[in-house]
Amino acid sequence: ILEIIQKINDIGYEAYVVGGCVRDYLLNRPIHDYDICTSAKPEVILNLFDRSIGTGLKHGTVTVLLISTGEFKDHRHPDSVRYVSTIEEDLSRRDFTVNAMAYHPSRGLIDPYGGQVDLKRKIIRCVGNPDRRFNEDALRMLRAYRFCAKLGFSMDETVKKSIDTNASLIQYVSIERIVHELKEIIETNPQV
Repeated sequence: ILEIIQKINDIGYEAYVVGGCVRDYLLNRPIHDYDICTSAKPEVILNLFDRSIGTGLKHGTVTVLLISTGEFKDHRHPDSVRYVSTIEEDLSRRDFTVNAMAYHPSRGLIDPYGGQVDLKRKIIRCVGNPDRRFNEDALRMLRAYRFCAKLGFSMDETVKKSIDTNASLIQYVSIERIVHELKEIIETNPQV
């Protein structure tokens, strides 16, 4: 991972480890995969790494690239891809504060939304306005419950209220994704 980050940095772009792997590292939990956010566009990454795969090019993703997106009119998939040049912009569009942290070998931990505090408090809280986060991607409502189950955390009251308000948006999520999230919740902590 550090080699990938360094290779991207060497050609003048930013790159950071982001999301769940940072959260799991801080919680001393096993890390199953690593996500890297970069200011380099997909074609740059595809050309830079011989073994890169365009896993979601229409959404601006390559195996090591995460991006920030535009509007989500179907409450699940972005209508457009908006590339951002700073890690702070990328983190501002993530779902929960505990997933909106990044790490860079020389900059250290970047945590503009209080993810570390929420890890200590054992709470799931949205980045910014919960209604906006759930309108962007309705699957996030189920993800909130999954993270509570998986991590043994509580849900922030603003998140609970927003899920109640926006529950009908779940109709825009495929049944396969719903089943996957529910299966994870039931296998981890059925009481949630």
